[in-house]
Amino acid sequence: MASPTACALEVRDLTVRLGGAVVLDALALTARAGHLTAVLGPNGAGKTTLLRCCTGLVRPDAGSVAVLGHAPGDPEVTAAVGLMPQSTGAWSGIRAGELLRYLASLYAHPQDVDALVARLGIGAYARTPYRRLSGGQQQAVNLAGALVGRPSLVFLDEPTAGMDPHARRATWELLRELRAAGVSVVLTTHAMDEAEALADQVWMIDRGRVAASGTVAELTSTGQSLEDVFLTRTHGVVG
Repeated sequence: MASPTACALEVRDLTVRLGGAVVLDALALTARAGHLTAVLGPNGAGKTTLLRCCTGLVRPDAGSVAVLGHAPGDPEVTAAVGLMPQSTGAWSGIRAGELLRYLASLYAHPQDVDALVARLGIGAYARTPYRRLSGGQQQAVNLAGALVGRPSLVFLDEPTAGMDPHARRATWELLRELRAAGVSVVLTTHAMDEAEALADQVWMIDRGRVAASGTVAELTSTGQSLEDVFLTRTHGVVG
């Protein structure tokens, strides 16, 4: 198991400009190994861009990212990192079960696909094309795809969005099990109850910068709810 003081992720002065707009503005944050770190922010705050930088999908204009001590996309850590995106149109035509078996084939020591399908309740629609799944079902398949390679660090972009309450709580329990097994988890979410229930550390970002950070207990120590702190420290989308 990783040392509890080690950093699974270290982001320093990260700046990203897209279409002439500053999406991340000298952003700095860390995620401890073996912990669950939640990143909260309004729509457009830069959460998804942050995860894309951490997985090598976006190259920043300035600053640095260290993932398990290496640069994003470094062959040394590629197999040790899992990513669950918000959506993936590239998977639209393949059946859910076939997709997971294909992804498993990319790893030397993948999880047992049948066991993972059963754990996440995917069996009932494993033969259904991905594009025909409901939003919550797609999320379950996306999560399975992120975990099938037995990652040491997994990035989850709004992992329970669209899930019904049963699937959502089952996902929470799985994330707790991953953390207990020493897996480092970084997730974005809009759900304050999700962050309260799961997170060891919370980072609130707004307009590409850190607006607040700490444990849930630290952030709510003045008697405000986590949602109240979020509403106070961040700006909503106007329009």
